[in-house]
This record gives sequence, C-alpha cells and structure tokens, in this order.
Amino acid sequence: MKNAQKGPIELHRKYRGKIQIASKVPFPAHEYLAWWYTPGVAEACREIVRRPEAVYEMTNKGNTIGIINDGTRILGLGDIGPEAGLPVMEGKALLFKLFAGVDALPISLATKDVGEIVKTVKNLEPVLGGVCLEDVETPKCFDLYAKLEEMASYPIWHDDRHGTALVVLAALYGALKVVGKRLEDVAIVMLGAGSAGAGIVELLLAAGVKPEQLICCRSNGILCVGQNEGHDVHQRLARMTNPQRRTGDVAAALEGADVFIAASKSGGWLDGSILKGMRDDKIVFSLSNPIPEMPREAAMKAGARVYATGRSDMPNQANNVLGFPGVFRGALDTRADGINTEMILAAARGMFEYAAEQGLSEEFIIPLGTDLEVAPRVAAAVAKAACDTGIARNPVKPDSVAEHTRRLISAHQRIIAMLNADLASEEG
Repeated sequence: MKNAQKGPIELHRKYRGKIQIASKVPFPAHEYLAWWYTPGVAEACREIVRRPEAVYEMTNKGNTIGIINDGTRILGLGDIGPEAGLPVMEGKALLFKLFAGVDALPISLATKDVGEIVKTVKNLEPVLGGVCLEDVETPKCFDLYAKLEEMASYPIWHDDRHGTALVVLAALYGALKVVGKRLEDVAIVMLGAGSAGAGIVELLLAAGVKPEQLICCRSNGILCVGQNEGHDVHQRLARMTNPQRRTGDVAAALEGADVFIAASKSGGWLDGSILKGMRDDKIVFSLSNPIPEMPREAAMKAGARVYATGRSDMPNQANNVLGFPGVFRGALDTRADGINTEMILAAARGMFEYAAEQGLSEEFIIPLGTDLEVAPRVAAAVAKAACDTGIARNPVKPDSVAEHTRRLISAHQRIIAMLNADLASEEG
C-alpha cells in the first residue's frame, strides 16, 4: 500500500487524528428524530431520575472510559505537555475500540496538580464508566492513582503499572513453561523502579513469588533496606524484596538468577556480559521502547533461551495492548466497583492459557498483539474474577462476556473494512 510508505506525520495530518464520534443507532426516517432527541429522549431522562442505575441501560456511560493524562511522561519524550501527548491518547483510544469495543475519551488536562486532576475526574463521573491513567510522571502517578481509586466507584486502571505487569506475568508463565521451570522455584531480578517496575514486582508477589526470590534494581544497583535514599516507591520496593539484603550492581544481582526483567530506560545500554552469572535456560525480558535496554542479539549470544521485548518487529512482544482492552471489557460488562488483583491475575492466566492452546515455543510465549481473540479471553477471565470476588454489580457468565466482546470487535471490524476500502480506492 502506498500509505504504508508514508511517515506518521503525513498520516496523522491526512486523517487529523485517529478517532471520531460516530452514531451507533439507526436513523432511517424523520420520526426517529423525535425518538432519539426531543420529545422522546425525555422519557429516558425521567427513567434515570426514577431509577439512577438506568443510566447504564439508557446511555453509553457503561461503555465509556476516560484516558486521563497530564502530559508529564509521554512515551520516552518526558514532560512535553498535554497537547503534544494527545496523539498518544488518541492512539490508546483507537486500540480500546479496535480490540474490545470500548469507547475511550482522550482527556489531556492542562494541570499537573494531583488535587485538580482528582477534582476534574470526580466532576466527570456522570459520563464515565471507568478511568485509564496514562503516562503520568513518577512518583506522582502513584499518589494520583491512590486518590482516584479511593474517590471513584468504578474501575481505575494505571496502564503503565498494571497493564505492563499483567502482560509481563502472562509472558513469564509462557517462558517458564517453555524452559521447564516453575514460578515458585525461580530467582527473578527486576531492573526498573518506576511505575512499570513497581507494578511488575507487586504482581509477581501476588502471583506467588516469595520476597527472597526477587531482587529489584535501579540502574545504579540493587535496592536494599537501609542502602537507598530514593523516593518512597524505591524504599517500599526495597522493603518488599531482597530480604537477604544483597547489595551491588545489576550484574551482582543476576548471580544465580533464572529471570531478568528490565523496564527502565531505552537505548541498548546493557551488555550481554552481565548475564554470565545467571543459571542455564536464561529468560530475559527487555521491555523499553523504542530501543530495549539489552539488544536481542546480545542477550541470545550471552545464553538467553527466551527473549521478550516491547517491540512489534521481534518475537515475543510483551505489549500492553494485549491487556487493557479485555480488562476493561470484563470490568465494564460486570459493572465492577474496581479492578482488583484477582482480576489482573485471572487476566494473565487467561492470556497464557490462550497462548498455550496455540503451541508455546521459544519465540512464541504470548499471543500476538493483533490477535482479535485475546480480548474476549481476557474479558471472560476478568468477569469471572469480578463475580467470584464479589465486586460485580452486574454478575454475568464469562462466556456471555466473551461473546459480547467478539460481537463488538466484529462490528468495528466492519467499519475498519470500509475505511480500508476507501483507502484502496484512493490509492487505485
């Protein structure tokens, strides 16, 4: 296709962004004006006054989430502001719709103040069924998430933290199956103590990894109680891991390790030589984009048996797009009060089981990011966990959630097909 040869600047300018608001109801004749708008719409209004929960039946609230961002940590570009971050938020909204039929509103705010952001989200509560917190700087993102979760009665998700952790855990299940090791037996080193690293550590511990199996590092060395003067998150991670109080650099942390997970800074700055102290059948996840911390070639030359990255042009892409659409679909369909750890663990297990059905290998430990069956599987697993843990206000069967997800995906695929046809006509 000719458009494939165009760069992102030309494509973004051509389409003026990636999303739009479109009708989902028929409008075949004049009388529908009176049904969808005045006077008929007043009946829906009165029904919601009489029965407030009817807002989920009469409006799109139950399928609408806000992607909340303040422009402070956009990709690897840093604090570039809410306007410059808007293309990323639109891209996220596109993926929500494409892979799970979720309507996501990009909400880039002109404030960096936690209190102001919380107040804004609270004021938006009548129209939102959930919130995805995206690309907010560390450590502010932790405080903001905690305040939003305390305030809201609907799902709050921090994708850099929870989404990354979910996909990493699913990929790790697959990698361990390939090399014939068990999660409860392996030693793991986590490089990165930001939102992604913290989320991964928290979820690994929730999945059954013992603190003595887990060491967390920053680029300057091991996090250890009494040795680090970093912010509160670093101190908390030090308390949660490394009870042996090992010290030293990243290479020292990797002595005797089975798994190395890096979610720190981009640039190919790690040499494969630091892996020499690891055990056989090394598992290396180097997740930074656009350039992984350790290049694939360096890791494989140093003896890595399984290597995963965040890049779509390499095998084993551990990308958040595998997680957040299905998680929100399951949470929205059950009208869950929130997204708890059990739901995230269930999503990781469901993702792994789907990959296992397709046949695991050293270059296939997790489903492809464009696989349209991932979200239905994840959504069903999340819905079941929401019901099992008692936070579902609309208990539904997992199979019905999976089928609903497939229908929504199929409906949007028809729209994409029309857009593709228009594109082909232009190029013809």
